[in-house]
Amino acid sequence: MKKLLLFGCFILMLSCTKNNNNTQKPTFLIGEWKRLDDKPGNQTYEMWNTNLVGMGYTITDSKRSFQETLAIVTIKDTLYLEVSGINEQPTLFKFTEQTDSSFVCENPQNEFPKKIKYFLDNKQLKAIISAEDFRIDFIFEKVN
Repeated sequence: MKKLLLFGCFILMLSCTKNNNNTQKPTFLIGEWKRLDDKPGNQTYEMWNTNLVGMGYTITDSKRSFQETLAIVTIKDTLYLEVSGINEQPTLFKFTEQTDSSFVCENPQNEFPKKIKYFLDNKQLKAIISAEDFRIDFIFEKVN
């Protein structure tokens, strides 16, 4: 009887444990990152704060030629990458895969990109933005 009671308590504890794995935010992004594989004359940066709100921008010939705002947001217990500053309305990319040092998010309705992958590789932050027939790779090094 004792064993049955202990087993029941164990099952009850497991069922009450909330699984936050799918909403664990990717803190590996935090910091300032400089792109290593940029075109000549360009300097591209991504900066992510501790709230996982970031900014990506490119400087060409001493002028800011591109800028976007990035944020990791939770909507109904699901993580999304929100990109704004490109289209009139922010674009959401739903997290479809995630580990401690990577994530993939997707928005099949978006023209480009449809898929965004961020991952740590050694001490570099790498990103791939892609659609069915085209992709752009980014390699960043942490500045601070």
